[in-house]
Amino acid sequence: MSQTFYKKGFLALAVATALGVSSFVQADVKIGVAGPMTGANAAFGEQYMKGAQAAADAINKAGGINGEQIKLVAGDDACEPKQAVAVANRLVDQDKVIGVVGHFCSSNTIPASDVYADAGVIMITPGSTNPQVTERKLDAVFRMCGRDDQQGIVAGDYIVDVLKGKKVAVINDKDTYGKGLADATSAQLTKRGVKPVLEEGLTRGEKDFSALVTKIRSLGADVVYFGGLHPEAGPLVRQLREAGLKDVKFMSDDGVVTDELVATAGGPQYVDGVYMTFGADPRLLPDSKAVVEQFRKAGTEPEGYTLYAYASVQALADAFNGAKSNKGEDAAKWLKANPVETVMGKKEWDAKGDLKVSDYVVYQWDKDGKYHQLEKQK
Repeated sequence: MSQTFYKKGFLALAVATALGVSSFVQADVKIGVAGPMTGANAAFGEQYMKGAQAAADAINKAGGINGEQIKLVAGDDACEPKQAVAVANRLVDQDKVIGVVGHFCSSNTIPASDVYADAGVIMITPGSTNPQVTERKLDAVFRMCGRDDQQGIVAGDYIVDVLKGKKVAVINDKDTYGKGLADATSAQLTKRGVKPVLEEGLTRGEKDFSALVTKIRSLGADVVYFGGLHPEAGPLVRQLREAGLKDVKFMSDDGVVTDELVATAGGPQYVDGVYMTFGADPRLLPDSKAVVEQFRKAGTEPEGYTLYAYASVQALADAFNGAKSNKGEDAAKWLKANPVETVMGKKEWDAKGDLKVSDYVVYQWDKDGKYHQLEKQK
């Protein structure tokens, strides 16, 4: 996105104001919101901030955390691991946060979570799906989303059972998230008897995929699966279509859940028919109806990870309030022992910090550049 972080901050503030709650309250406790606030993936940072700010305002109106008001502190990691570590250290040492909603890219969340663990700060990531986020025995690390080894199964099965893929090209962006998910999908395809005809990586920031498209064409691929984010997914699908591969089905993941996919692809005509996996649309749940209506009245659509961030702040607040303590260790113990009612329904976590129930489903983009959840296959 071309907007600066400051414009995004004003946008998040405008959402909060439109929701009828003042953001200018004296804050007593700080929660960090970390993610890509600038750069190619800033759309996700914007979703995080919108959701987190709306939740914080609603919680503050209801009494806050242990009687204290919440102030959000943004941390821009730009999906760069080194920057994520610097952000984590700043949130802990300078801002003195008691909890963190973040990060987004798994390659950032993994090193940043070590910083929070050392400081005893609880964190919930709304969007990092790599299994290693929660496989390192860090007591205060949680997710509000599923894992790649769950998402890859859904993608692989859909390609085999519904798309009837026989020659599948599996592409990844060489990042922890994209490659991990592509590998999980490839493993499920192989398990189902469809060994990919191509497994190859591209580089983040790359825009010319002509050589890759030529290779996909020469192998006669009928499905292309891409593990990665929208800045590369958009140009890749456009170049496939421009090369005449209009009948090749294109499927991606929860890294393209933003209308920025349309922009990076060059228009809705290129994303029409694209499939992706993501959690069941929280906007369709009865629990989210009132909040979704408030967002829409404020002139914004709570797409993608907006409600995931909202639910993450709710979970943190409930954990601190339930533990009657602002210590991360106490909140983490409480959260692993108690369910939380969120805008996304009831959530419960296992000993690792993973959700006990994962709800990945398949979506499809249409000719108007909008995505819609498809009915689950029986």
